[in-house]
Amino acid sequence: FALALLCAQAATAGAARLGAASARAPASASRVTMLSKRMAAASKGLDRDALYAPEAAVGKMKALASAKFVETAEAHIRLNIDPKYNDQQLRTTVALPKGTGSAVRVAVLADGPMADQAKAAGADLVGMDDLVQAISGGELNFDVLIATPPAMPKIAKLGRVLGPKGLMPSPKAGTVTADVGAAVKEFKSGKFEFRCDKAGIVHVPFGKCDFSVEDLVCNLKAVQETVDKNKPSGAKGKYWMSMYVCSSMGPSLKVDIEALTKLPDSAVLALGVPEPVAA
Repeated sequence: FALALLCAQAATAGAARLGAASARAPASASRVTMLSKRMAAASKGLDRDALYAPEAAVGKMKALASAKFVETAEAHIRLNIDPKYNDQQLRTTVALPKGTGSAVRVAVLADGPMADQAKAAGADLVGMDDLVQAISGGELNFDVLIATPPAMPKIAKLGRVLGPKGLMPSPKAGTVTADVGAAVKEFKSGKFEFRCDKAGIVHVPFGKCDFSVEDLVCNLKAVQETVDKNKPSGAKGKYWMSMYVCSSMGPSLKVDIEALTKLPDSAVLALGVPEPVAA
């Protein structure tokens, strides 16, 4: 009898816990899907399935950017790749013709004439042993670290500090170079590195929402060209699955990828040259 009573009490307690969890689940789910008043107002009447031409998508994104600060324009691209395979990974750099709209702090590991070139080009931090020591101590007062080839043996030990922050220099990213002057100017003017995440999605900022529509479209075109140019060798079939643009705090808008690819080259758009009119 005692054993039966004990089993009954345990079953009752288990049922109570299950009921409490079930009662809490809807509230938790509702909290996850709840939108702020500002986001709800911005999303009102917005067709999530609509396909927008690049200019229309960017224009609407700017109109929906209602935060109290200048929001960043973001592109989120889903590609038909599986990054767990080495030949389906995407990691590269893009130089936005119209810039990022953000101040970029560049540090350079160099000495001698190369250090002078870096300073003349506008580098924020320039040094060798002193800079290596500062970085090893956790001082990361920069957004990009450029290294000259002779400096690479010195920063090999800094992988644990720089790696998790994505700041480790690499030749592929253009941050290991002997032409430090040109590299500093490029990164200062809007060049940056990006990569796909574990789901094969690329998240790229392409300017600020106070840019003109023309400038943002030009930058977006540069992103599209870079993604196409660096298509992984292992990518098969349809490469582009979808592209959405949004402001930092705004709703997303689906971009017509085919229309974007048909625009003139970003270099042409950057010059403001009008498209030729068909006869």
